Amino acid sequence: MGKAMKEILNNEMPPKTCSIERLVTNKKDVKKVLGGEKTATRRNGRYVDIGEIMVLEGRKFKVEQVYRQTLGELTDEMAKQEGYDSVEAYKQTILSFHPGMPWTPDMKVWVHEFSQVSEG
Repeated sequence: MGKAMKEILNNEMPPKTCSIERLVTNKKDVKKVLGGEKTATRRNGRYVDIGEIMVLEGRKFKVEQVYRQTLGELTDEMAKQEGYDSVEAYKQTILSFHPGMPWTPDMKVWVHEFSQVSEG
């Protein structure tokens, strides 16, 4: 078992590198979250703790899971959580946002999964 996985299992996560307000900021992604098409986002750093609440246009979303994975572990099903039809569609969008970024199977990212908090 890798060190990163042990840290997560032991709940010993490294410090956050950003804040929840920066987790989902792209207008198209915000629309996908509000429409229920996007329930996860991947970042180079860890932005939030499990249980934190993200607010988008007055609606609340609770972070359910935070964990590491490699880009090589991505499946089409995971890409669908991101709001894309396939890994390839997700990859092309990410690379368009970050020109020159390498896309290597062993590159590690932080996965942040969230769900809408029902009011009432």
